[in-house]
Amino acid sequence: MEKEQLLLDITGSFANADLKTEETKDEILTLLVPEQIITELLRHLKYKLARPFSMLYDLTAIDMRAFSPVGVPPPYPFILIYHLLSFERNCDLRIKVGLSSDYPSVPSIIDIWPAANWYEREVYDMFGIQFTGHPGLRRILMPENWVGHPLRKEHPARATDMGNFVMTDDYLEQQEEELQFNPEKFGMNRQADNADFMFLNLGPQHPGTHGILRLILQLSGEDIVDIVPNIGFHHRGAEKMGERQSWHTYIPYTDRVDYLSGVLNNMAYCEAVEKLADISVPDRAKVIRIMLAELFRISSHLV
Repeated sequence: MEKEQLLLDITGSFANADLKTEETKDEILTLLVPEQIITELLRHLKYKLARPFSMLYDLTAIDMRAFSPVGVPPPYPFILIYHLLSFERNCDLRIKVGLSSDYPSVPSIIDIWPAANWYEREVYDMFGIQFTGHPGLRRILMPENWVGHPLRKEHPARATDMGNFVMTDDYLEQQEEELQFNPEKFGMNRQADNADFMFLNLGPQHPGTHGILRLILQLSGEDIVDIVPNIGFHHRGAEKMGERQSWHTYIPYTDRVDYLSGVLNNMAYCEAVEKLADISVPDRAKVIRIMLAELFRISSHLV
């Protein structure tokens, strides 16, 4: 009932827009909306809708160019997906936007949800989609001098597809330039009215999180004026690996998300596949994997 009422609330305010619903296995209301109204619609959902969607839960994209039969172009080369959450309604909403260009550009929504900052940088990094109005659109996972965008279908899926690596003089010079710290690239000032700032790297290190973290500290004497996190040191391309695996052969890759909780990650992935494929799991299997998940959880806490 909540889904039907939500759909009425949205379509009532956009009666002239071509809004289409999509059936999904997770039963989240999913709307395919025209690219021209996406900013207006998202702003309405955040600020004008009764019991609004105050949280941007996720923002990602899909390269659709490999999803159509051979010789039949897809309706959209790329689809941008916004996942929203309303606390007052206790429900989710998925907004999908078809992008008509191979190198599309859409408005940034940082002014609506500031949390979109890193999401938009990731989509740009992985797919090459531009977000106009973003205050610092740069790579977040890959090195700054990486060529290409890994989750585009034309990007090689493994190193053996990329040819032999050659360290040319020009490439070496470029690498050395990249190592030079540029505060402006991170939105930092080199000096204030009466003093120069000092910049200090804290890390990269492995601070108990599963990944590498570098913190760039801006110091005025002994006072920390600003901190900018840089997380792009540990991207293993699990999504890209999935492009050349079957549903079954991808299961071991989910172990690598957290070695001490391997079964927990296997379980989350398998439950998603089971839902998509309408697979019914026997009660005995459910009990066994819950027991294994608990054993892995205990071992993770003990290490």
